[in-house]
Amino acid sequence: MTQPSASTPTAQEQPADDLGLELTPGKPPILRVASPVGADALQDWIGERAQSLEAAVLRHGAVLIRGLEAGDAAALGRIGERLPGRHLTQTEAFARRRPLGGPVFSSLEWPPDQPMCMHHELSYALEFPRLLLMGCFTPPATGGVTGLADAEAVLAALPPEVVARFTEVGWSLTRSYNDLVGVPWTEALGAPDRAAAEKYCRANGIDYDWQPDGGLRTRQRRSAVIRHPRTGRPVWFNQIAFLNEWTMDPAVREYLVAQFGADGLPFNSRYGDGSAVGAEVVAAINDAYEAATVREPWQAGDVLLVDNVRMAHSREPYTGSREVGMVLGAPVRLADCAPTHLPDAAS
Repeated sequence: MTQPSASTPTAQEQPADDLGLELTPGKPPILRVASPVGADALQDWIGERAQSLEAAVLRHGAVLIRGLEAGDAAALGRIGERLPGRHLTQTEAFARRRPLGGPVFSSLEWPPDQPMCMHHELSYALEFPRLLLMGCFTPPATGGVTGLADAEAVLAALPPEVVARFTEVGWSLTRSYNDLVGVPWTEALGAPDRAAAEKYCRANGIDYDWQPDGGLRTRQRRSAVIRHPRTGRPVWFNQIAFLNEWTMDPAVREYLVAQFGADGLPFNSRYGDGSAVGAEVVAAINDAYEAATVREPWQAGDVLLVDNVRMAHSREPYTGSREVGMVLGAPVRLADCAPTHLPDAAS
């Protein structure tokens, strides 16, 4: 039998769609660019394939474009200008992103030795991006992979009793802003004073309380399961596991509880009725994510298009320097995704 050459797809890597995607189990679909595309031709290259890329992302959840050589924020911004709709900025941030010019922001400033668990961008907000555009400017020495997990598959794999309860009561996010962890409320809410913060919270379906020390504590209830705005299929769309106390490193959780108390953690997820989510439930969610995760190490110039509603993403620990930019595009309102729980501010 003739062995396949390096340029010939194997049986598990047959081209798909009119883009000639490589489909390999355990990896996201890959579109390999045969010839380098100059910076001044990026927009035309993307524009000529816009409909095919949109269809591929809708079908598969993500497409990794390799060989485009979009090696800096300016190049990624040119591609981002081809995304439908306006661009979003980070709101209610837990960690900082650096603006890199135009619509491009850095990845979250998260400790490189700590994993960033599966989540959907802004899934706690009333408006969130449908499309994410990521670009790798400098790959890490080791690790740092952006994992992707199909939220339809996660929903199907979760224990039925877990899905039933979260569908019934939703999930809630509590935040206690402080000067030690995360960003201050003035920055997260884009509010220079208390009056502006209260106005933001009321407009975005967030309950709030001012603490005796002047700190701000907020709570917002959201749906754990929504329907994709384009396909209508249900997806597990939230940050229940990522923002839960049981996902934290045990030593970090112990330190934060000692500093702020069990009810004063900088952030925590609960059931929508306010009751605690047990460690076993968080473990079940993370297990479902892991079973559905596909991975491909970053290479310099890689561009990754992600359906943010269909696919959750993560970031593994890494060593060395890692520079990845992101554009948040094609905004969607929660009210248009058939949520089971919708704040008055969103109706």
